[in-house]
Amino acid sequence: MPHRVTKAIFPVAGLGTRFLPATKSVPKEIMTLVDRPLIQYAIDEAREAGIKEFIFVTSRGKGALEDYFDHAPTLEQELRKKGKDDLLDILKTTNMDSGEIAYIRQHKALGLGHAVWCARRLIGNEPFAVILPDDVIAAETSCLKQMVDAYAETGGNMVAAMEVPPEKASSYGVLDVADDMGHMVSIKGMVEKPAPGTAPSNLAVIGRYILSPNVLTNLNKLESGAGGEIQLTDAIADELQQENAVYGYRFRGQRFDCGSKSGFLQATVAFGLAREELRDDLSAYIRDIVKMENAAE
Repeated sequence: MPHRVTKAIFPVAGLGTRFLPATKSVPKEIMTLVDRPLIQYAIDEAREAGIKEFIFVTSRGKGALEDYFDHAPTLEQELRKKGKDDLLDILKTTNMDSGEIAYIRQHKALGLGHAVWCARRLIGNEPFAVILPDDVIAAETSCLKQMVDAYAETGGNMVAAMEVPPEKASSYGVLDVADDMGHMVSIKGMVEKPAPGTAPSNLAVIGRYILSPNVLTNLNKLESGAGGEIQLTDAIADELQQENAVYGYRFRGQRFDCGSKSGFLQATVAFGLAREELRDDLSAYIRDIVKMENAAE
C-alpha cells in the first residue's frame, strides 16, 4: 500500500518574462484569473487532493506571493465591521495556517529539476506532489485528486499526461508508452523536448507529478539536460533505468497554459463563462465581437 501523499512542491521562482512589464513588480503567480491569482487555483487543487504541507520554491522579488497567504487583520476587521461576511469567507480561504507553508529560495535559475531538488530536506523519505501553477486545469474532480486516487492503486511515480498535436510535441516532455490501459499508461521512457519528428508519441507531460523520494536522489547528480537546465524529466526517466514503475495519467479536464499570454486569455474566457454571475454578460460580448468580425469580412 503506497504512502499517502501529503506534501507538495510549488516551483514559483521564475521571472515571468513573457508577461513583462506586469511582472516587473508583480509575481506572475499572483496575476489574477477572473478574481483569483493563479497560485490560488493550485493551492485549492492541492487541498482537494489531501495535501497538508505546501512547499514553495521561490526567488528574490517574490515577497508579494508570501504576503498573499498571510492573514490581513486590518482588511478582515473592515469587512467584519461592514457586515461583508461573504467577502470575509472568501478571504479566509486564502489564509494558510502557521507551519502549513514553507518557502525555500532557488538562488540560480537552473531548471525545474533543480527547483524540486532545492526542497529535498523538507520532503525526506516520502512520496510528494509537484504542481506547476502555470498549468491551470478545469475539472470536475481536480487533476491532482484524480492522480492521488490512481496512485493509491499503483504506487511508483506518476505524471499527468495529455495528447498534443504531433507538431507541438517538441515543446514538451513526451512519454514513450509501454502499455496503454486507457486513463493510465505504463511507460518505458521519457524524452524532454524531442527534436521535431522524433517524439516517441504525442502524449505529453504537463505540470502535475506524484514522485518517489528516489527522484530526489537521482537529482543529486545535478546534470544538465535539454536547454542546459537540470530537467525533472531526466530524473524521472532514471527511475525506469532502476526498474521502478513510472505511469502517465490521462486526466479528465481541460488544461490551460497560463504561462503564455494566449493561454492566459483563453483561461480567463473559459473560467469567466463558468461563473454564473458573469456568463450572460460575457457571452453577449463575445457574440457581439464575432458578429462584428463576420460583418467586417
